[in-house]
Amino acid sequence: MTMTTALSLTFCTSRQILLKPRPQSWTRTFSTCPRPRQSPSRPVDPRITDLGREIKDEYAEIRAKYDKPKHPVVLAHGLLGFDELRLAGPYVPGIQYWRGIREALEARDIRVITASVSPSGSIESRAAMLSERISSALAPTAAEPGQSYQPQSVNIIAHSMGGLDTRYMISRLQPAGIAVKSLTTIATPHRGSAFADYVMGEIGEANLPRIYALIERLGFETGAFSQLTRQYVCEEFNPKTPDAEGTRYFSYGASLEPTRWSVFKPSHDVVKKLEGGAPNDGLVSVGSSRWGTYKGTILGVSHLDLINWTSRVKWMLYSLVGTRPNFNAVALYLDICDMLAKEGF
Repeated sequence: MTMTTALSLTFCTSRQILLKPRPQSWTRTFSTCPRPRQSPSRPVDPRITDLGREIKDEYAEIRAKYDKPKHPVVLAHGLLGFDELRLAGPYVPGIQYWRGIREALEARDIRVITASVSPSGSIESRAAMLSERISSALAPTAAEPGQSYQPQSVNIIAHSMGGLDTRYMISRLQPAGIAVKSLTTIATPHRGSAFADYVMGEIGEANLPRIYALIERLGFETGAFSQLTRQYVCEEFNPKTPDAEGTRYFSYGASLEPTRWSVFKPSHDVVKKLEGGAPNDGLVSVGSSRWGTYKGTILGVSHLDLINWTSRVKWMLYSLVGTRPNFNAVALYLDICDMLAKEGF
């Protein structure tokens, strides 16, 4: 749900939030992993005591050494995502979704596949495209002459909605020739997003056809938007998309307390209000981010920080006051690859 903010913050700032929080009965229903205990040596945010370990400055700096995973790494982007945008022709550097992340992984001899799919298509269509992109990037390998091709093993790291696409691909499409050994999701709305609920509610069902027609005239699909609500993900998507045997599932969440000037302040407050004070990264709550083995909650990080979009500005501002940020997205992805290597993937 990466760039939803740019399209919909007007809904947050134009009127007061009057909606009552929805029941949270489903928050734990689809949680599939044990909740690790907090270390007694670290201060604990009382709101996330039951939501895994806190990660405050573990990814502040890049370590000298990271182990290399056995299999290629696929990067699956979120809503309105892309591989690279070139807005000013071939002579000006493009805008990358995975800003600096792919280069950092490849510099350590990790094979990386960036799988670009429809920016706002439905989960089903995005999953089908994801499968095609991975298949086309992997050269089929035969065990011996005359034998059938063997599946190619991959690890997938998915940001936001990309995690839902990947879960659907693994569970429902079961693409031939691809063996997904692990899926690591980062701020994926596994139980939907209250911000999506809010935006859809503000638009109103009667106005949706007109809004969708406008979006489609701009060249975008519209299947994704209603599929990010809490009701859809919890009542329709999750029951029909069980985890697949043979794939390990890992996840990370993030929590932000934005300043009044932050672009994420309005959306953060919406999620916090509608989910009963839930910590969130400005778009997705920590509780919604949990799936499989939960690796922890990264503190003080927004939904865009997680893909390295705001690091340059932060480093510049922090340097003016003689300090440094406590989060470097590149270090996070290198650490995930290191974790996958140690897990045998």
